[in-house]
Amino acid sequence: MPVPELASVDGAISPTAEARIPVADDGLLRGDGVFEMVRLYAGRPFTLADHLDRLERSAGAIELPLERATIEREIDALLAALGEADAALRIVLTRGGRRLLLTEPLPPHPETLSVATVTFAPSVILTGVKSISYAANMEATRIAQARGADEAILVKPDGIVLEAPTSAVFWVSPEGGLRTPALDTGILDSITRAQIARELHVEEGAWPVEDLVGAGEAFLASTTREVQPISAIDGRELPGAPAPRAAREAAQAFRRVVERELG
Repeated sequence: MPVPELASVDGAISPTAEARIPVADDGLLRGDGVFEMVRLYAGRPFTLADHLDRLERSAGAIELPLERATIEREIDALLAALGEADAALRIVLTRGGRRLLLTEPLPPHPETLSVATVTFAPSVILTGVKSISYAANMEATRIAQARGADEAILVKPDGIVLEAPTSAVFWVSPEGGLRTPALDTGILDSITRAQIARELHVEEGAWPVEDLVGAGEAFLASTTREVQPISAIDGRELPGAPAPRAAREAAQAFRRVVERELG
C-alpha cells in the first residue's frame, strides 16, 4: 500500500503536493535552515527524542529559533493522520520561520552498493549541524556516480575519511577491527551510527583513506537505509561482499535496538 505523502506547514496538514511556503523564504533562497529525518516503523517514530535533541543543537548553532513543544504537537497530529505506515518523517525549519513536517516513502536501497572516495573540505562553521545546505553532498554523489560507483565516501584533503553524503561509514580494517571516523573529524553525529557503536565494539578515530580502501568489509548506516553492505571501494571488490559478517552483526544489533525501543 502506498505511503500517504502528507505535509504539515506550521501545523496545517495537507497532501504534500498541495503544501506551499513563501518563495522568498531564505530556506529556499539561501539554504538557511536545519532538518532531521526520522524512521517510522508502523507509524511509530524511532529515537524521536534523539532527533529532536540534534535538531535543537543544529538550530542553536546557526541561531535559528525553535519551539520544541510546538514541533512535538505538530508531529503527533501528522502521525495520527498518517496511520500505521513504514515511512520517513522529514522535519525542516527554515530561516523564514516555517515549520515543515513531511511523511515520505522510504527510498529504495539495493542489497549492496559500490562507493568511490571523493575529496571534500567540510565547512568548520557548520560542523555537527544538520543543515539543509546539502548541495556539496549531492554533488559528491554525482561525482562518484560519474566514476561508475553508486555513492561517495567523503575524504578530507589531508586523506582522513569522513562519511558518505547522507550516511555514516564503518569498515573492518586490515588489522581486523571494526572502525568508523570519530566525531571530531568533522562528521555529523549520526544517530544510527551512535546506536551501532553502543551495541558493538567499534574503534573511533581519524583514519587515513588507505585504511578504508584496504578494508575486508564495509557498510553504510543511516536512518532510512539502516545497514547497507558495501561491495566495492574505488573499483576494488571487497572480499567479504555481498554479505559481510560485520554488516550482518551490525544489522542484527540495530534491529535489537529498534525492538527494545518500539517492541
